[in-house]
Amino acid sequence: MGARVIDGRALAEELKEQVLLEAKELAVRGIRPGLATVLVGEDYAAQAYERRVGRLAAQLGCRYVCERLPQEAEEADVLAVVGKLNADPRVSGILVLRPLPQQVSEPAIFRMLNPLKDIEAVHPVNAGLLALGRARYVPSTPAACFYLLDRYLERSGRLPEEFYSRSTVVVVGRSNNVGKPAVSLGFARNATVISCDVNTYRAGRLREHTLRADALIVAAGVAGLIDQSYVREGVIAIDVGINPVRDPKGSGRVTLVGDLDFQSVARKAEALTPVPGGVGPITDVWLLKNTVAAARWISSSWGSNGSPPAVG
Repeated sequence: MGARVIDGRALAEELKEQVLLEAKELAVRGIRPGLATVLVGEDYAAQAYERRVGRLAAQLGCRYVCERLPQEAEEADVLAVVGKLNADPRVSGILVLRPLPQQVSEPAIFRMLNPLKDIEAVHPVNAGLLALGRARYVPSTPAACFYLLDRYLERSGRLPEEFYSRSTVVVVGRSNNVGKPAVSLGFARNATVISCDVNTYRAGRLREHTLRADALIVAAGVAGLIDQSYVREGVIAIDVGINPVRDPKGSGRVTLVGDLDFQSVARKAEALTPVPGGVGPITDVWLLKNTVAAARWISSSWGSNGSPPAVG
């Protein structure tokens, strides 16, 4: 295996130091960032993520609260919780954890968020700013992908802006929280960007597009989807997939694997990210980075009477 493995955990530690410094600078001004999560139901992955960001918030000196609602909660109940957090001056960032139960409309909940507290850019205003290249907040997972890419390029002696301007970035997956924002971030870096999804795969054309990638971001949610036959020599591959796979020998042990067939892709790639230990650790820290940024935005936007700004 000749490929370099990009250590997301090490990069996350470096980013944590930056965020901690930013939080301390706000503390001097009497401002303490606060993160609130909204958890509806008992989804295992959502609960695990909630615990993780709660611990990280404490490490970075941020207030943290989790608003928990039962699986059967009505949409009005969730909207009421979001409204309460919008009005709470102690909360600078709000994360609505997915998945939401069927009776709760994601678009309705996201529209309710105060855009200044919408740290994952799911409100239409923030999603639009991102698409226009004027992002207020960059969603944490696609931000982590390009943070990894940017740092890797710099440390291998290349200027990111030069690399992107002459390169093709291929994004596999078109979700609103990863794939689509990643496309916007590629455009913002002046890359040629190709977006693929399940329809590309069904049409039998996925391989022809991924073989053109200088940088490949895979966020399809399909274990081992991309093997060496899908990539060209020298690709830099970023794996967003987190797929639980049971031991085929029947031990019952569950391991997490990515959307890349790691060993296979590593035979041709210049560099790639592991799962776990790649994109995930940086995603967590970026969420808190956005929380700190939101505290800065709000401190300059709220009136002297403490009233929140109008929701756009």
